[in-house]
Amino acid sequence: MSTAIPVYTAARKGVPDSGFVRWIERQPQAAFGGFLALHFIVWTALPSLLYANLPLDLIEALTYGREWQLGSDKLPPLPWWMVEILYRLFGTDAAYYALAQATVIVAFGLVFATARPLVGSTGALVAVLIIDGMHYFQYTAVKFNHDVIQLPFWALAGYAFHAALKRGRLGHWLLLGVAIGGALWAKYFVVLLIIPYALFLLFDRDARRVLATAGPYLALAVAVIVITPHLVWLFQNDFLTFAYGEHRAALARGWFDHILHPAFFAASQLFFMLPSLFIAAALLWPRPKARANFAADGFDRRIVTLLAFGPGAATVALSAVSGRGAVAMWGYPLWLFLGLWIVMEVRPLLDPDRIGRMVAAWGAVFAVMALAFVVNYTVLPLADHRYRAEFFPGNTLGESLTTRFHAATGTRLRYVIGSMWDGGNAAHYSPDQPQVLIDGEPARAPWIDLNDLRKHGAVVVWTQSDPKVLPPQFAAIAPNAEIGEPFDLPMRRGYGAVHVGWAILKPQVGWKYGTFNASCVPRCSGVPTRLLSRVQPFVAVQIDDRRDDRCGSIASLQRCPS
Repeated sequence: MSTAIPVYTAARKGVPDSGFVRWIERQPQAAFGGFLALHFIVWTALPSLLYANLPLDLIEALTYGREWQLGSDKLPPLPWWMVEILYRLFGTDAAYYALAQATVIVAFGLVFATARPLVGSTGALVAVLIIDGMHYFQYTAVKFNHDVIQLPFWALAGYAFHAALKRGRLGHWLLLGVAIGGALWAKYFVVLLIIPYALFLLFDRDARRVLATAGPYLALAVAVIVITPHLVWLFQNDFLTFAYGEHRAALARGWFDHILHPAFFAASQLFFMLPSLFIAAALLWPRPKARANFAADGFDRRIVTLLAFGPGAATVALSAVSGRGAVAMWGYPLWLFLGLWIVMEVRPLLDPDRIGRMVAAWGAVFAVMALAFVVNYTVLPLADHRYRAEFFPGNTLGESLTTRFHAATGTRLRYVIGSMWDGGNAAHYSPDQPQVLIDGEPARAPWIDLNDLRKHGAVVVWTQSDPKVLPPQFAAIAPNAEIGEPFDLPMRRGYGAVHVGWAILKPQVGWKYGTFNASCVPRCSGVPTRLLSRVQPFVAVQIDDRRDDRCGSIASLQRCPS
């Protein structure tokens, strides 16, 4: 396929034709590189300078990532592994923000590569500038998480799918399989990309022909191979991760939710698109008198329409059929090819005048987003006194609890019991780097040996309830933890303080966790025993090892009938 060469007209009289715009017209690929560099620098620097504390998504990543599990009770592990690798290589917060922007610009690069043969390099640059108006790619993308890591995989899938259908090379089908498999390691949401792709292959007259070739089946096989380790983990753990998605999608309360839930999701996406549509308006105003002659044909336009709207339509349709709510932030990867679709449909003559208006519109949106970010984390905290997680005193929390544990036990802190936020902050910012028993639930941290936790002790921390009362969920796992005197920590910026409740579970001797039924314990009446707690399937019991011969070992208790 030949590369499209748009037909340019001279700039209108009276409209300034700056050297910068002429440079973009002559060197669109260099301009694209400059755009990527600017985007990366600005959106890496802003959170690095303004976030005093890591946000929840990164605290979570550092809590899960260090365990190198193939799955979790929440989401697939790929972004957590990536954050852990950066922690070990650099150990600085800026590295995580740089990773987020590197992910975004890789996705932009793949969109540019998809667009360039269809609308030329200048049109491809315009397509990317349009989508950069959405907060998914800048303001909220600074918090690297499962939504952000989807972007390059979905962009690669779009590039490979179009290239495979148009060129028929097995290499592109292989890339498609890698992209889909990688996206599954990121988030199961990729199912809503797979469904429209599969339907397109079945119902489009030109796409259907490839079903008689090896390509689609190669892509499927590669995707299965890539995701096999996680699939095995899912089967072994009764698809534990799916419960999180079930919890996130609001239940249908009646027939009206089959209308309201998809409507709210569609409305949220349209609202998020407004800055991009403002940028795209420069293609239509003033109304072009002629159209560019791009190389894209009808099949190209159908493919790009699928890439731009297929996954979004599938999300709305699934919500309508099920009646369940779709979270607005699930829209991250849905609109990667919206800009390309707009350029292909409008077919503007990209003369210097129109390019200048496009760049000005994009620059205004970019500046407003960056300014809003700065204001939100510098000016507003002085006025609204609103809680901001990025100002949480995680560093002093971790240091204070570690010092208290050292003073009480004389040993290194190995375990923290707490919520993902409280416990994760305490663990990450502690010099001892302990593991976290998330929410005090063994099922959420199956890599933790509860007997080792009791042997070495732990710190219990909470900030959302009475600091003088051990929360029930923690009392169940650490009933004999000694509650310390509550203390307050000022937020790292702005106003307010965090009220910290804490307790120390000192290292224990002669206490074990087992999976035996607690009703068995009284049968060993000749041995002093004490039932501590029930946290199914775990039961903590104190055993006097000096009289073990009268009752038998812990193993014999485990054989007691349920």
